[in-house]
Amino acid sequence: MGLISAGTAIFDAGAVNGGGSLTFIKKLTASGSATLDFLNGASSVVFDGTYKKYLFTFKDIHLATNGQYLSFQVDVGTSTGYNIGVTSSVFKAYHKEDGSSAALAYDTGSDQGQGTAFQRLSSDLISDNDACIGGILEIYDVASTTHTKQWICRTNTMVDGDPPYSEERNYAGFFNTTTALTRVRFKSTSGNIDAGDICLYGIS
Repeated sequence: MGLISAGTAIFDAGAVNGGGSLTFIKKLTASGSATLDFLNGASSVVFDGTYKKYLFTFKDIHLATNGQYLSFQVDVGTSTGYNIGVTSSVFKAYHKEDGSSAALAYDTGSDQGQGTAFQRLSSDLISDNDACIGGILEIYDVASTTHTKQWICRTNTMVDGDPPYSEERNYAGFFNTTTALTRVRFKSTSGNIDAGDICLYGIS
């Protein structure tokens, strides 16, 4: 496997869900940011039929407000309502840092059934300076005018608790629209994203 780097680096992404070439598109860095937005055609962002699927990576995402979640929504055309219907499922696994307990469970608090709210992508982050969220999100066939828009996500979070614990979450779902997607917005469920990088890649 080759090296990913900001710019035009391309490598064989055989390990990323079935292979293909991975092309860097855009990096957004949070700094007290209410939202991080990727809009097709703006600021060198490509989010259209150029690629079969799009990969977002989350690095060192820190939320300003304790106990909040990283979340996302999409939109179509020139709309900025970010309220496309989404159906999702969520499984979580956690382990406390002192080894006192661990569990695997379905999370009924973060799934949606044709909801229009922003979809959570993490557990509730502790606001300690060293706490962060890391992970990936894939969205498929965003330009289709025939099919709904499928997506999957996997994140890990340092969660507020006594003691704190590591929680991995696996999400999957679809946006119930057959209109081509044009934009993606990331935000905290409350407060700002005060640090971290979100990178966008295209997979051919």
